[in-house]
Amino acid sequence: MRHDTLADVMSAIKNAERIGKKECITPASNLVREVLKVIQEKGYIGTFEFIDDGKSGKFRIELKNKINDCGIIKPRYPVKIDGFEKFEKRFLPAKDVGFLILTNPKGVMTHQDAKKQKIGGRLLAYIF
Repeated sequence: MRHDTLADVMSAIKNAERIGKKECITPASNLVREVLKVIQEKGYIGTFEFIDDGKSGKFRIELKNKINDCGIIKPRYPVKIDGFEKFEKRFLPAKDVGFLILTNPKGVMTHQDAKKQKIGGRLLAYIF
């Protein structure tokens, strides 16, 4: 039984990137699908596909070897519109390098998109 599927996915991606694999297989969930879409839009991973194994399923993710580090943010801190800078300094190496992924009533998005839309949310992960 998995307790945090998103954490398993992020560590699988990080480990596969570090050893130079071209793809990795990870557990699937709706939250993971939305996070992978955001990462794919930013160009850090290639395509990903759902594999139905009769249980909860898996994702096959094509890697581009562009990820230096990624991980989840626990606890899932709530962040307001003006509070992103504090977490950028904490989780990202430099200004405009990488992004934070957050969830809010409008869906899963990057912190840059949330700033543009002037909304906050709860932090899920970081990637650079």
